[in-house]
Amino acid sequence: MTPSVDLSRRRALQLLSGAAVLPLAACDSLAGWMAAPGAAKPTSVRFVGMAAPSLAEPAQMATTAVGSSLVADYADGTQRTFKLAYEPFFITGTQVPDGAGGTLLAGGYYDIQGKPILDPSDAGKRHIFSDCPDGMSLLKLERPRVPGVKGHTVFAVVQFEYTTRDAAGAPLYGTLPSPIAVLTLDQNTATGRLSLVQYSSVDTSTANGLWITCGASRSPWNTHLSSEEYEPDATVARGDVRFKAFSQNLFGDPTKANPYHYGHLPEVTVHPDGTGTVVKHYCLGRISHELVQVMPDERTVLMGDDATNGGLFMFIADRPRDLSSGTLYVARWLQRSAANGGSADLRWVRLGHASSDAIKALADRLKVEDIVSVKTTDPKDSSYTAIPFNGKTQWVKFAPGQELAAAFLETHRYAAYKGGSLGFTKMEGTTVNTADKIAYSVISYIQPAMKNGSGGISVEGPNAGAIYALNLGGAQADEGGQPIASDWVPRDMSAIPALVGVDLTKPDALGNLADQDHIANPDNIKFSERLRTLFIGEDSGLHVNNFLWAYDVDRKTLTRLLSCPSGAESTGLQAVDDMNGFAYIMSNFQHAGDWELTKDASGKITGGLHSKVIDILDPLVRANYRNRYGAAVGYLSGLPTKLPG
Repeated sequence: MTPSVDLSRRRALQLLSGAAVLPLAACDSLAGWMAAPGAAKPTSVRFVGMAAPSLAEPAQMATTAVGSSLVADYADGTQRTFKLAYEPFFITGTQVPDGAGGTLLAGGYYDIQGKPILDPSDAGKRHIFSDCPDGMSLLKLERPRVPGVKGHTVFAVVQFEYTTRDAAGAPLYGTLPSPIAVLTLDQNTATGRLSLVQYSSVDTSTANGLWITCGASRSPWNTHLSSEEYEPDATVARGDVRFKAFSQNLFGDPTKANPYHYGHLPEVTVHPDGTGTVVKHYCLGRISHELVQVMPDERTVLMGDDATNGGLFMFIADRPRDLSSGTLYVARWLQRSAANGGSADLRWVRLGHASSDAIKALADRLKVEDIVSVKTTDPKDSSYTAIPFNGKTQWVKFAPGQELAAAFLETHRYAAYKGGSLGFTKMEGTTVNTADKIAYSVISYIQPAMKNGSGGISVEGPNAGAIYALNLGGAQADEGGQPIASDWVPRDMSAIPALVGVDLTKPDALGNLADQDHIANPDNIKFSERLRTLFIGEDSGLHVNNFLWAYDVDRKTLTRLLSCPSGAESTGLQAVDDMNGFAYIMSNFQHAGDWELTKDASGKITGGLHSKVIDILDPLVRANYRNRYGAAVGYLSGLPTKLPG
């Protein structure tokens, strides 16, 4: 019999191409220590990791498990150990306070008119909610005015990427408009503990709704920079079943959604009353946006591109703290070495300068045929140019006079046409180490497009992926000779040896396809300046459980902090060094129990990543997370009140 494969969302995206904060609690008396007057600042800190959970303790594999700690050394020779712990704000699908005496459904979906989207496969027509919380930003405002807060008022913006399945089990990925919510949190002034006071859904109708919001970051000016990944391909969107379902769910009309309105960068501003508004920026390129990083100049934006033939993109705004206009660039990879993930010098190709309003106006009126002619087989016509696109070759010819539309609405195709290196595979999160002027970018999977010479990239590396360091500097010019107006431009790019995954030649006893003591398929990434630590969250189809890691950039040590429920992805990562004197590690998860299995024609499981654990873990995950429909949003707590630096 020919085997069939149950494709998880993660595996399907490979082929096509809940959020929580962990509080750190002291081993002796956290509340007493944190509240102690005149508490000293540590001279150094280091994380002590946890072992990967095993079937000897299946309950740990089916939940968010934390067995790590932080050790702090002080000038007087003393040492304190702080245990890390996970504190969820809620599980999606539960009712949470709306701040007006009522409740809202956590992670609930709404159409363009603000009406709940109901599940037609459910006899009771349940209000659909997400099991996939993703990017989150913790922030504060000077004069908040939300009633019911007893301590400090703190806000968190959390976005929901998608929902895995309907009540009948049919996949819903990419068929629903992504919700975003603002959480008002009460921060205990003595312990730093965060508790939910108000949940407010953000009205996204002014942005034509949002499409697959994945990773996110907090801007230097205190806004939430969202994302829209896997932008709909305008050449096929009109007949695409998924995009038509998205349009139906959002507008009540399968033909109304315009693909050129999606694949951009939304920005959410939080208001003192705990509500939020969103603006979509159309001038940062229409690509598979992940979490972006704004540099300290508050103008330069480095952007990953979670695609099969993706590029490293950079946007330089015309004005600080204003992403409404600027210049878009794509990198060209000039390879130095291929081994162990490879390394290269980088050069920058200028794609164009535009305002968001100007590109939005083009998106409103242009069709794909107004911008580019695309052939999927060789037309034998020299006026067409061959480019790599989504794992295949396409031939493109751009319409004269439509260079602006091409650069900002057909960015992947135009960037490849202009000579950018469109060969990266699943380039996900980006972050920056300001003190050392180093950016870090994730390549989640090193797959054929990075090995076959696409865009000049031909490296050797594992399916388990790698994290790259990019040295930043100024006094650079683009390939046309024009000066680049930034001191934060990547000059080169090389894989970090300790942060290259290790593929296994055969599955281990649990079924892992990559070494559990190394990263596998990194995704979220954030840097803590005070801890000198790079935090890394996994989205792996190679680890039975995904992990959250801490990498000390000075000691070059990698430490496992947290294990997500089996089948879940680590999301929502943010390192918060100081929020009213307290530090946090924000860390969500999504799609617990997203089992990857191989089955034969009769439905019998014959293999797959989770085949050795599913019988034991599936009932436990279902019991913990609303029959696999729920996910946690929360934080890691327990860090000392004062950090080095």
